[in-house]
Amino acid sequence: MASEQFEVVVVGAGQAGVAMSEHLTHAGISHVVLERARIAERWRSERWDSLVANGPAWHDRFPGLEFADYDPDAFVPKEAVADYFEAYAKKFQAPIRTGVEVKSVTRRSSDSGFKVTTSNGELEANYVVAATGAFQVPAIPPVVPESASIHQLHSSDYHNPEQLPAGAVLVVGAGSSGVQIAADLRNSGREVFLSVGEHDRPPRRYRGRDNVWWLGVLGKWDIATPPAGAEHVTIAVSGFDGGRTVDFRDLANSGITLLGLTSAYDNGVLQFADDLERNITRGDTNYLSVLNEADEFIAQNNLDLPLEPEAHVLGPMPDSALNPIRELDLEKAGITTILWATGYLTDYSWLQVPGAVNDAGKPAHQRGVSSAHGIYFLGQPWLSRRGSAFIWGVWHDAKFLADQIQIQRSYKEYSGSARIVQ
Repeated sequence: MASEQFEVVVVGAGQAGVAMSEHLTHAGISHVVLERARIAERWRSERWDSLVANGPAWHDRFPGLEFADYDPDAFVPKEAVADYFEAYAKKFQAPIRTGVEVKSVTRRSSDSGFKVTTSNGELEANYVVAATGAFQVPAIPPVVPESASIHQLHSSDYHNPEQLPAGAVLVVGAGSSGVQIAADLRNSGREVFLSVGEHDRPPRRYRGRDNVWWLGVLGKWDIATPPAGAEHVTIAVSGFDGGRTVDFRDLANSGITLLGLTSAYDNGVLQFADDLERNITRGDTNYLSVLNEADEFIAQNNLDLPLEPEAHVLGPMPDSALNPIRELDLEKAGITTILWATGYLTDYSWLQVPGAVNDAGKPAHQRGVSSAHGIYFLGQPWLSRRGSAFIWGVWHDAKFLADQIQIQRSYKEYSGSARIVQ
């Protein structure tokens, strides 16, 4: 039986795959989107129950559809975000096949095209877009062995406090996921410890404008590469409870015990670096720098936005930072669960095309165009700029890649011959 033929096979039907399909559809390019589960599955099953989008509805969306039933300044719950992508795909009848897992992508022996082996048979394509996004394999640092007598899970497996065994919880990681989960647990009455590493913490709002607006007008969404040394720095920002600026002083005042970076484990005892005060101070510096840049922008452009001098006033450093806990006996502290909010790794083991990924297993590309001809990447952080991994940013990156595919198709269709001029 002959394999199905497509111009493009898109792997993954999250926000990246849906955006890619829209642009390919509008360009009249035959394609199929393969998704091993449901559309936007990670929003549904790999996030905690109380999660909302980190940006307001007016901003964290595609241009062609607004969020129904939500105020433009609201932070949309995760299930509604997933429903949004399903509705968006239906808008242009995206050719998405769910429940189909891609096992491998290899070069065809006959030409530059590809053979795509799936759980439902084989397909062939001239181009392949890896739109599996940034959240692929949960990353848990090898600090506490699996054999240790304590419950461990990654943030992708956390849904609500009730699923955890009774007792205190140590949350490791203070980016958006870590701080929100720590607050979720604390609000349920749990005793919570939070291990805080290096982070940036922008203001949620300032002088009547949300952080996403400030990132836009200050040109920060379009920064092409992260600042030196900041490639893996987490961002502490939240849309929960209407959106509030993350301040570790507030978390400490709520009863959460702050700790430095988790560094080592030995026989039931965890050790922490003496860096908590430095990490909080670094986040404060980032926060204040955004306020100062915003003030300068307002003055230069003569904008009529309300003053907010109190935003520049920081409270006292938490005692847990001034007198840090350097080690913690988990049993004596009553900790029964370690929740790792420590990000994700990429997994392109299925992409078996020489040159597509580098020796570290990461995409080898320039703005999503792979070093391996015919392969494209979408949805990765910093693919083309800071905004690439965000809902609105991935839509614009997908447009660029669709244009690149169209350009390559035009070269392939050229049937003239080179003329030698004497």
